[in-house]
Amino acid sequence: MASTEHVRHFQEELEHLKGRLLEMGGLAEEQVRLAVKGLVDRDRDLIDRVIGGDEPLNRLHIELDGRCFTLLALYQPMAVDLRAIVAAVKINTDLERVGDLAINIAEASRQYVAHAPVKKLIDIPRMASFAQRMLRDALDAFVRRDTILAQRVLDEDDVLDDLKTQIFRELITYMLQDPGTIEPALDLILISRHLERIGDHATNIAEDVIFMVSAKDVRHHAGEGTEPGRR
Repeated sequence: MASTEHVRHFQEELEHLKGRLLEMGGLAEEQVRLAVKGLVDRDRDLIDRVIGGDEPLNRLHIELDGRCFTLLALYQPMAVDLRAIVAAVKINTDLERVGDLAINIAEASRQYVAHAPVKKLIDIPRMASFAQRMLRDALDAFVRRDTILAQRVLDEDDVLDDLKTQIFRELITYMLQDPGTIEPALDLILISRHLERIGDHATNIAEDVIFMVSAKDVRHHAGEGTEPGRR
């Protein structure tokens, strides 16, 4: 049976792990915010900064994986603590991918700002703000073991999907009216797709929270037609 000191040390390490995950989430979210700001402001320097700024996230990704595997090896946790560490490993990967998507947004933005603006950007910044909030809420739910907040993140995913569809339909209209807008409009469609994927990663995290707390697997909650595996 584990000693009280052993248990206390494990809990301290687990709390530190959660703090570092929040830090990584903040970095990933800031990269997304800056990428979209670079797009809206047509700021090439800011866009380039995002493209070259993934090293801190990559370092944290490696560090957090190491922390998780060390906790598993040293403490051999059971039940909810084991699920918390497994969730942390998966969340770490989701956050690293959000950082990659921020770079993808910046790269598409760099191509977009090389052309004349297609339209005033309203829905893409709205979509970005919504995706960032989903990510924040999902991480807060993880730290607080809050399944109600996690479920709210799952329920909000449809809003991002609807915004992406709205953006797509509007940009198709521009492309049909003026073939000269096709290339930059496609860049905006691609950016909206990347933002939707960020929402998917927030959803993954929310699903992990529910599994961690209640041992209930809510993947594929969207119903039939959902592909197996993480989004």
